[in-house]
Amino acid sequence: MDLGVRPPIRASQREDLVPEYWYNILPDLPKPLPPPRLPDGSIPPRSMFERLFPKTLVDQEVSSERYIKIPYEVREILIRLGRPTPLIRAVGLERFLGTPARIYYKYEGVLPTGSHKINTAVAQIYYNKAEGIERVSTETGAGQWGSALALAGALFGVKVRVFMVRSSYNQKPYRRVLMELYGAEVIPSPSTLTRFGRAVLEKDPDSPGSLGIAISEAIEDVLSDERARYSLGSVLNHVLLHQTVIGLEAKKQLEEIGEEEPDYIVGCVGGGSNFAGLSYPFVHDKLKGRSKTRFIAVEPKACPSLTRGVYTYDYGDTAGLTPLLKMYTVGHRYRVPPIHAGGLRYHGDAPTLCLLVDEKVIDAVAYHQTEVFEAGRIFAMSEGIVPAPESAHAVKAVIDIALEAKRRGEKVVILFNLSGHGLLDLQGYKEYLEGRLQDYEPEVIDLSYLPKLSE
Repeated sequence: MDLGVRPPIRASQREDLVPEYWYNILPDLPKPLPPPRLPDGSIPPRSMFERLFPKTLVDQEVSSERYIKIPYEVREILIRLGRPTPLIRAVGLERFLGTPARIYYKYEGVLPTGSHKINTAVAQIYYNKAEGIERVSTETGAGQWGSALALAGALFGVKVRVFMVRSSYNQKPYRRVLMELYGAEVIPSPSTLTRFGRAVLEKDPDSPGSLGIAISEAIEDVLSDERARYSLGSVLNHVLLHQTVIGLEAKKQLEEIGEEEPDYIVGCVGGGSNFAGLSYPFVHDKLKGRSKTRFIAVEPKACPSLTRGVYTYDYGDTAGLTPLLKMYTVGHRYRVPPIHAGGLRYHGDAPTLCLLVDEKVIDAVAYHQTEVFEAGRIFAMSEGIVPAPESAHAVKAVIDIALEAKRRGEKVVILFNLSGHGLLDLQGYKEYLEGRLQDYEPEVIDLSYLPKLSE
């Protein structure tokens, strides 16, 4: 069958495509990012952040430099682990949909732990090691972040403790095994190890947990040990910064195969790291007036912070141990249903992403998990890759955009981040195939308990 002249199906993976600098969006935002606040409205002292993070990461969090040098050791390890990742044209999906759209995906699932999370895990552990930190503590939802940090800890000889959201701990036992294989200690959250965990269990012994609860436990754990620091898998600027290797590579790869700028860039959003990692280098062009690309952030309807939340100050964790951040939120007390996309079960989003949504630079959509798993099934059948439930949210949005392009007869270019594989998420797919997968309507969103803070 003659399909006509097409651009190459797959870009190269030359080592020189891996950037030497991360891109920092802070100096390019349409307006200054609202700073973190304490409940009384004051600005937290720097010492509060340095108790949780290495000094270099605190510097990166607030840096006004557009490009920040990637340490040689970090870049070398990222290359050893599989960067640059493939940029692939989804010809099978295009044919399945019968769309004139050209669909490309940046496939982060080829990395050893199966997702994009290793990009920041290596950097964070590197900086902790450089400052003499012996142990890090963190949260994880589906286990993608926890396994990435566990591997990075093993590579640098830093101990890792992971508080894994209890619903995912039960749904995804092999992610726990992977973390333990890398030497991490994995604890189901809420747990009896922390004061806050015990309080949650006393109130709700069957609590499925949430990322907010797990963050609270990890922070409480770190504050009780001077030799420990906290590592975060998403939300904060330094984390999103490290992930921009994805988009910087993708820009070079698209140029290499002669493809024009994407009409749409799509990614799933829990805290915002994989979406920002792909999109921010392209958002830079839009903010400079050099691009008309539309950016689509995709979230679960069960936890609809961007689509139904409020742009206001809220705590980053459930216990209220963190400073308050200006973000779209459904409230840190929101009881997130136990959907299989564990990495998206977070009540808020990255402050930089939320500002861009509020400024109409980025659009947001939400889906139920049954339609998301159907999109994952279609992608598996047409492309051969089983997407993680988180990534399948992006696939669902891509399918909708491609079908709309078919209806309009438009040859649009779509780029999305296939941020993780789903080979350790087959229980969710099994439930979907058996008709046992449940959709959850969002709870009533009541934010009356939040502090009323102005910028």
